[in-house]
Order: sequence, then structure tokens, then C-alpha cells
Amino acid sequence: MKLVYLSLAALPALAQDIEAGKALFSKHCSFCHGANAQGGERAAGITDRDLRTRADLRDVIATGLPGKGMPATALGAAPMRDLIAYLRSLEPAAAAAGALAAIRVNGPNFAAIAKPEPGEWPSYHGDIGGNRHSPLAQVDASNVSRLKVRWMFSLTGTPRLQVTPVVYDGAMYVTAPNEVHAIDPGTGRAIWRFRRPRTQGLAGDAASGINRGVAILGRRLFFVTDHAHLIALDRASGQLLWDIAMADHTKNYGATSAPLIVNDLVVSGHSGGDEGARGYLAAYRPEDGKEVWRFWTVPAPGEPGSETWKGKEWEHGCAATWLTGTYDVAQNLLLWPVGNPCPDYNGDERKGDNLYSNSVIALDPATGKLRWHFQFTPHDLHDWDATETPMVVDLDGRKRLAHADRNGFLYLLDRETGKPVYVKPFVDKLTWATGVDQTTGRPMVNPASIPTEAGVRACPAVEGATNWFSTAFHPGTGLLYVQALEKCSIYTKAPAVWRAGESHYGGDTKRVPGEQGRKYLRAIDLRTGGKRWEIAQEGPANTWGGVMSTAGGLVFFGHDDGSFAAADARNGKLLWRFEANQTWKASPMTYVHRGRQFVAIAAGSNVLAFGL
Repeated sequence: MKLVYLSLAALPALAQDIEAGKALFSKHCSFCHGANAQGGERAAGITDRDLRTRADLRDVIATGLPGKGMPATALGAAPMRDLIAYLRSLEPAAAAAGALAAIRVNGPNFAAIAKPEPGEWPSYHGDIGGNRHSPLAQVDASNVSRLKVRWMFSLTGTPRLQVTPVVYDGAMYVTAPNEVHAIDPGTGRAIWRFRRPRTQGLAGDAASGINRGVAILGRRLFFVTDHAHLIALDRASGQLLWDIAMADHTKNYGATSAPLIVNDLVVSGHSGGDEGARGYLAAYRPEDGKEVWRFWTVPAPGEPGSETWKGKEWEHGCAATWLTGTYDVAQNLLLWPVGNPCPDYNGDERKGDNLYSNSVIALDPATGKLRWHFQFTPHDLHDWDATETPMVVDLDGRKRLAHADRNGFLYLLDRETGKPVYVKPFVDKLTWATGVDQTTGRPMVNPASIPTEAGVRACPAVEGATNWFSTAFHPGTGLLYVQALEKCSIYTKAPAVWRAGESHYGGDTKRVPGEQGRKYLRAIDLRTGGKRWEIAQEGPANTWGGVMSTAGGLVFFGHDDGSFAAADARNGKLLWRFEANQTWKASPMTYVHRGRQFVAIAAGSNVLAFGL
């Protein structure tokens, strides 16, 4: 179902129905919702609520909302149609309309995304190279203790948001599964919303209710739906512009992460990386959604790399592209992380390295042609997706890529060739490999870590030494900041048969009896790979909060004890915390609105914005 905010001018054929519906509204609804539908003494304005965009609007009117004091309204088929037509035609509230006027429809162009103005956060990572560092310094070590919550925006029915807000030119955009909200970044008030029902019958992450954000270019805003559609909305109004299917969701494809704008293309991956969805990455035209190119991360027989798949599982080999990639402006190079092969724990029918799973792929963004790749975990048997940020970093005039991998190793690669500069562990609990060839970067696998029917203990845990949540690099300190997990799992192998609507694990994992994991925020000298400092966090080690650094000398992060915290970027001294009591699932960002710096993060069902 496509939801579009209608208007009389846009649909003159419905004018008579809308006028009839307006009369019905006056008779049955205005007593509570006000004559102009913007709120009365007994009920809130419909233009400020979700009511007019609900798929079950007919049922809501007919049966009411008893728990919220809304009575049932008995209408015939024709009057019900007219009333719904009127409700669909309602424009956003006047207060929101004022905020709409502040949004410049013609912008940003790609230059503004690739090199954003200080105070803007125009893409998922803020910086298209993925370093999650902001040049803002209004909030610094001397005043961070005065940060307070300035507003909160709630998204109902979304208990664990994973979105990173995007802010550009007077508007913030946040998402939940199949919905986008534009809000005023200074107050948190709603400007517009787009929403459609969740898709039934999905598998994996797409079914669990995950969406990590949007991309914007010019007047368009792009986001993915749970059933692997790519949608374009008008950035100023939320009106649907186009909607295309990227893949067949009945074959276990879904989508969860923000697209990436590169030059004049919209690039998006997909989820289904444990459900047997054969992996790909694709680019689309922003004006109409037409596909320009597609790169398959599991090569078909006869294609380069297919020799690394010996057996029948290549058709359901996964290697999904479910996390937003990055872009190397200097080399015009698209960098995208790729997930694990399937079945996750059983490699009997996928012998070989299984390219391009557990890799970073470097593509020509105009054609999708492979320039180089680097595989972190060949023939992965532990579900260690390489879907951690491939960060573009320049060190001492050299082009580098930094990547803290789920397998427990930190990689510094040469961005021009994809060759390793060094590979070093960043966790202590690492038993699956006895070492790494520093020339090729290939790990030396410990045979005792390979899953069996009886189960084996191996480290890191299935959650990984880190995961998709953001890392950050501070050019002033030269330090990479990463949330690390010290934990192990028991890995078990089992037979695997692919089925639509089911996961394709080929085994399972469980906790090691008597062992408790622990989270650490670690600062690593990127020139040497050595640890500079760490913050040991108290908590259950099940939070997934990311990291952001700022020119104010701060590192913001979701603490494992449930608080939102800031530390001194140089020495790790904890300077501030807000007791949010959250199991973090998102990464922080920062922006400026009307000369004032805000720091924002998704927390549970809410987006919280902090300011001095």
C-alpha cells in the first residue's frame, strides 16, 4: 500500500467526496477534534497524529479506540468513503507547516554530502568516509557536564530503534521500519510523516523491526522498506515520489539500513544474511529508481570468484550487504562491507574461501566493477559478518582504510591496493586463529575452533569482538575508538536445508556456562595498532551502542550500564553521563541548529537531543 498525503488541488476528481466527508467530520468528529481537525478540548488534532495515514482507518472509525476514549461511529459504505477521503486530504498542522517552509527543496547536491558544512549531518555516518567525527566544538570537556535533554521525539511501537538521524537545512529525518518522520531539530516537533504497514511473513532482521536511516539528495529522500523496496519521498512534504522492488522478499530478502548517495546514484544493499538470500549490491537512479548496476557478492558458476564456492550452497550463500558503506572521495571509490556466508556454521556444501563474504569490496561507483577486495575471514564458520564500517582515513599523507572486524582483528589497509598495512588483535579473548600472515592478512585458523555436532568453545562470541555499531576516528588525537566485547560462545554444527521464511544457520550457538562477557570502549593508536586507553563498562554486555568523536575533545558512546556518556578523547576520563537506562541499539550524532550544538541518539522508542 502506498500512502500519499492528498490535497483537493492534486485530486480534483475527489473534490465532491472530500466536501461530503468534511460535512460528516463536522457532524461526527469536530466536537472532539476541533472544527479544523487541529485539536479541541477533548482530543488531539488529527493533523498531528497518525490517524489519517493508518491502513486500518476504516476499522478505527467504525469500532473506535475504546482504550483512548474514541467512540465508534456507524456509517454506511458511501459516507465512510467520503469521510476517509476528507481525512486523507488533511495537510500537516499549521505549526509544522511553518517548519516546512524552512526546508530548501533544491538541495543538498552531492558536494554538500561529500563535504558537509560544520553543523550538518547529511548522511548516515555524517561524514561519507565513515569516520563519525564532527568538527563541532561548542560542547567540550569544560562544559559537557552541563548537557541536558532539550527535547524527545517518540516513535510508538518501536521498542529498540537503530536509526542514526540525518540533519540538513532545518530538518531532521528519523526512521523506524516502514516509516519516516521529519522533525524540527530545535524542538523535536513533527513536520511530516510517511508510514505504511509492516510486511507479514518476512524472515530474519527485516521481520524483527530494524531500520537505520535515510539518504537525501536534492529534493528527494530515500529509504528502504522491510520487504526490500527502495522508496523516494519529497524531502519537504513526505509525499511518495517512487517505489521500486530491489529483490523478491518471498526468497528471504529484506532491507534494514540507510542507502548511500555517491555522485548521481543511490546505492543500497539488503538484509537476509542468515536466511540464504544470495548477496548483491546495487545502484539506482535518484529520479526514477531505475537500476544502473548490480554486483553479486556470491558469484554464479563461471564468474570470477565462483571457484571459491565448491558445493551447492552458492545459490543461498548469503554474503549480504546489510550495513551502509562508505565512499573514498579522493579515489572515487565505493567501499562496502559484506556479511557472512550461509549456512553460517556448516561449511560442508560451500568449501573454499566463499568470496566475497566477510570482505570489503572496492567498486567503481559508476559501473559497479570490482577494483579490489580484501577478505577478513575466509570460509567463515562463526557468523562473523564483516559488516563493520570501512573507514576512510588519511594518515601521514597516506590513503588508509581502518576496519575493526567482528573476528577480533583491527585491519589497516592501503586504500589504493587493498593490501594490509598491519593486522592486530583488539580483544584479548581470541582463540579461533593462532595468528595472521602480515603480508597477505590471511588468518591461521585454529582447528579446535571449527564447529562440531557436539559443540566447541571459540572466541570471540557470535556477537563478535565488535559489530555494526559505529567506530570513530579523531584526527587530532590519532585514535580510533571502538566498542569491544570480550566474550566467547559455544558453536554447534547441524544439517542445513534452505526454506523460504526460515533462517539458514546450519547449527547454533549458546553462552559458555559460567562465563560473563564485558564491554570496553577502547582507544587505539591507528598508526601502530596499540591500545592507548580503555573504559571497562559495567553491565550485561548486551548493548549495541556506537561511538562518535568531536573537535571538542569528546567521545560520546552508549554505556553498557544503560547510560549515555562522554569521555575525554585524549585519556578516556569519563566526564558526563545521562542515566537513560537503555539497552543501546544505535549510534550518536551531532548537529547545529540556530547556532546551538545538539547531540542526539536513538534510545528505545525515542530520539533524545541534548544541548547546553
